Amino acid sequence: MPVVDVDPDELRYLTGHDEKDDDELKSDLFDLGLEFEGWTEDDEFQLEFAPDRLDRLSVEGVARSLRYHYGDDRGVDIPNTNSADWTIEVEDQPDERPYVTGAIVRGLDMDEAALESLIQLQEKLHATMGRKRAKGAIGVHDLTMLKGDSVTDETGKSITYTSADPDEATFVPLDADAEMTPSEVMASHETGQTYGDLVADFDRVPAIYDAIGLFSFPPVINGRRTEVSVDSRDLFIEMTGTDQWTIDHMCNIVCYALAARGGQVEKVDVSYADDAPGEYAGKTLERPDLSVRTKTVTHDRIESILGVSLDSREIIDYAERAGLDATETESDDGVAYEVEIPPYRVDVIHPLDIIDDIGRALGFNSLEPTYPDVSTVGGRHDRSRLEDAARDALVGLGFEDLLNFHMTNEAENFERMNLPMPDDGDADTVGLADPVTIQEPYSEDYTILRTWALPSIMMVLENNTHRSYPQDLAEIGLAAGLDDSENTGVAEHRTVAAALARTDASYEDAKARLQALADAFDKDLETPPTAHPSFIGGRAAEVVLDGESVGVVGEIHPKVLVEHDLELPVAAFEFRLDALE
Repeated sequence: MPVVDVDPDELRYLTGHDEKDDDELKSDLFDLGLEFEGWTEDDEFQLEFAPDRLDRLSVEGVARSLRYHYGDDRGVDIPNTNSADWTIEVEDQPDERPYVTGAIVRGLDMDEAALESLIQLQEKLHATMGRKRAKGAIGVHDLTMLKGDSVTDETGKSITYTSADPDEATFVPLDADAEMTPSEVMASHETGQTYGDLVADFDRVPAIYDAIGLFSFPPVINGRRTEVSVDSRDLFIEMTGTDQWTIDHMCNIVCYALAARGGQVEKVDVSYADDAPGEYAGKTLERPDLSVRTKTVTHDRIESILGVSLDSREIIDYAERAGLDATETESDDGVAYEVEIPPYRVDVIHPLDIIDDIGRALGFNSLEPTYPDVSTVGGRHDRSRLEDAARDALVGLGFEDLLNFHMTNEAENFERMNLPMPDDGDADTVGLADPVTIQEPYSEDYTILRTWALPSIMMVLENNTHRSYPQDLAEIGLAAGLDDSENTGVAEHRTVAAALARTDASYEDAKARLQALADAFDKDLETPPTAHPSFIGGRAAEVVLDGESVGVVGEIHPKVLVEHDLELPVAAFEFRLDALE
């Protein structure tokens, strides 16, 4: 969960509520879903909150939410923007990082608190939406230190997002006193060593030039010439990345934070060359994109989810107190509301998100608990009984029961298991299914739902090399893959996976445990030879229960062992849980 350091005095200043003491602020923040985790050495709040509300990654965003909570602000607020005077010309940029966006904010009265908040917001956005700068990276520059070229129509000024030879281009990076090439930055500069891997394999690296020369080497580091300080009044914000939507919304969040500090937002034109990679070739985008999205939610659904009766006036009022705008309309399901969502809200993707906002404005603590209208007798599902029985049998066979995350990433699920991607392999191979991919993941470690459970067990073994052996581990858990024949487009199943890590682990050991498990459920087990990339050739077999092929058993391939830093053999098996029914 993200943790943000917030100065309570800054909160009081930005909300206009000097009368609030620290305890009152903590209580009000808790109502918004922000939990007080402790104090910093500088007597600031450490606030933890759900990672979806990225607009609260700064004290300005938290203060905005409090002002709505107090009723001081209502509805969707869109900052006034001046017309574009600057253009970002995009040409010959790296194909691997084709997108850029930007904005100008003028008239800021920066102090240490404002500058520290901006830096924190920048780094928190890098770590979350930007996926450690891989998907999006932010550069903030002192506008007065930029000298723009004349744009094509000879009006306004421009800078250029392009590519550069990493061994020839030079600039003075932040925290340095001498000119360096991008290659030298990646080799010897502390920040370059941290983020240089993002572009180290590029033939030509991303670069941003003005009329004077190179001033930004995204996503690694900015130049010292345009460094922002407390004396900066006008800022140029540029963001580059692999996805236009992501960097545009990161830009919106930054612009709203600076507008809260009294800044005047000014638009920037982003002009893509005709041969630019991506879907914006030949187009000019006006940024920041402060357009408002709209979603529809029905009156009945709001009342059903919240469990209270509300009239239309109350729903519209609560929506406005949540920073939304709602207009009553009619739908096939009766009374509904067209709800406008502000540009800084990247978390609203479903009508339930709107209902959650309305519920928070109403106050979840004010809701009265009620008993359901129906009475039922609870009991275990047949699948749950089967799972418990299989788990008990595995524990009885000496396995330690595990509970791992169902989410993982493609490298762990395929590459590190010596398994090809689905397009390159046999679809009948255990674990080889088209993965369910998370569209906007907040972490590069969790981008897909796992297609099998054995990679999770191998990760546990990798993290347990400091512990004594033998280690016999098993897990019964969820696996999933894309399937057009399913109503949801996703086929889910419970899978049984187990591994024996010991000096004498062999195929025979794994099969013996598997045979005992099959006998416990009165299943006939056959193990015809098979080939599987994760297992040693000639030491792997299909798991066939009652004539149906449901899994694989064998000795883990040396490539997989080396990849997981294991220095002793591992024998394992995996099969579908429903085969034991």
